[in-house]
Amino acid sequence: MSQLIECIPNFSEARRPEIIDQIVAAIQSVGEVKLLDRSSDLDHNRTVLTFAGSIVGVEEAAFQAIKTAAELIDLEVHTGAHPRIGATDVVPFVPLSGATMDDCIAIAKRLGQRVGSELSIPVYLYEAAATRPERSNLENIRRGQYEGLKAEVETNTERKPDFGPAKLLKAGATVIGARNPLVAFNVYLTTDDVDIAKKIAKAVRQSSGGLRYVKGLGLLVDGRAQVSMNLTNFRETPIARVVEFIRREAQRYGVGIHHSELVGLIPQEALVDAAVWYTQLDQFDKEQILESRLYQSPVSNLQSSNISASSSDLQPAASFIEQLAAPTPTPGGGSAAAYAGAMAAALVAMVAGLTIGKKKYAEVEAEMQAIRVVAENLRMELTHAVDDDAASFEVLMATFKLPKETEEQKSKRGAAIIQATLNAAHIPLHVSEAAVKVMELALKCARHGNVNAISDAMSGFAMARAALTAAGYNVKININTLEDKSAGGKMLKELAKLEKEAEGLEAEIRKVMKERGGI
Repeated sequence: MSQLIECIPNFSEARRPEIIDQIVAAIQSVGEVKLLDRSSDLDHNRTVLTFAGSIVGVEEAAFQAIKTAAELIDLEVHTGAHPRIGATDVVPFVPLSGATMDDCIAIAKRLGQRVGSELSIPVYLYEAAATRPERSNLENIRRGQYEGLKAEVETNTERKPDFGPAKLLKAGATVIGARNPLVAFNVYLTTDDVDIAKKIAKAVRQSSGGLRYVKGLGLLVDGRAQVSMNLTNFRETPIARVVEFIRREAQRYGVGIHHSELVGLIPQEALVDAAVWYTQLDQFDKEQILESRLYQSPVSNLQSSNISASSSDLQPAASFIEQLAAPTPTPGGGSAAAYAGAMAAALVAMVAGLTIGKKKYAEVEAEMQAIRVVAENLRMELTHAVDDDAASFEVLMATFKLPKETEEQKSKRGAAIIQATLNAAHIPLHVSEAAVKVMELALKCARHGNVNAISDAMSGFAMARAALTAAGYNVKININTLEDKSAGGKMLKELAKLEKEAEGLEAEIRKVMKERGGI
């Protein structure tokens, strides 16, 4: 994946987890996207989701999430400690690897126009995507919250949205924009006096003369005073500096810091900087971090262009086997098929590598170099499919929990189940396609590769064949659960074609086994 974008939408709901389940399902129904985090706060009545993926995937997932939230969240009855103007309150896009801020600005504008026209939701652009200087600051757009905006939007031209109608319905308005990585960070005080939190928030935030790149509010959360903050540039204003500023301000009022919390994800760099500051490691070099050295291995470098390495990339094989043995629905047979395929591709890459550079095999060196590259790419695809298969099944299970009290709900639930089932079949079909490609490569390695590694080439072929068989079961069984199996007819035809190709490859590998393996 050459361009990687992060999206961190905030939704005005946390007390009904079934609503968030449906929003998550909408996001995960889109390909080329991976959900990274889910964080809900009951007092704020707010949930922050974090996902990342390709430009096309992230843009579509954000739209589906906004659409789902608009159908399920009513701002007329919403209450919570955190300021808000919409069911989907704010949708920021952040450039990660291979992407620029301009890419995120373009996404924000396209999505804003689509949300305004198709969903009739007023959209305001903020931060780097803002069309007016005063709208770069989220607080200015949120002034008066949902109730205040609803009263002014139809008559005050200053509050006219960038896209969509100048009128608020139950879903409110949505703020969409592009920004750099942000740290949502809350500090709880040893008091229930919210006025102290408000005074400290005023002192620390940039807008009232405090620290640059800090936005802050004083709130009462779960019976404790809280300074709720967004740190918009942790490199210029580090977390440690913010914490110590709040500590000193709190001492003025005879209170201290009880604890702090993160909302959503945080860049590792931000935590490392805080640790270095507090431990006074003046000569510290980030290369001294053990994990940094590990991730610089050839395997990690190959994965660096993909969406933040999946759990199965970084965990040892034993960990996946333990997860597979656990009495939980996921990971299951589909993930196991993908894992078997990844191991097969790894064996092929190994045999190709053992052939390259040997004088005896100089004539096939170019072929083996190409095989190794293709095998590594297939290994990464199949490794990611381990998590993708589990995620698709979790989405499918979530659709069965959708409400079905009314005819409209039954219809939407039925359509969601069909779509999720097809997606759950599509991933093992992709594994099947990759497995056949690995079989082809293994056959070439068995035929022309280093004879001392022929058993490894044949083992790779066998593992890939097993991956195809296991993945095929998952395709067929998922399709067969549908009342109307015609929706998956094309997939079944593709699978049948792959299985026929595999039969031909099996006949070829048997010949090679006799010629070079003596069996």
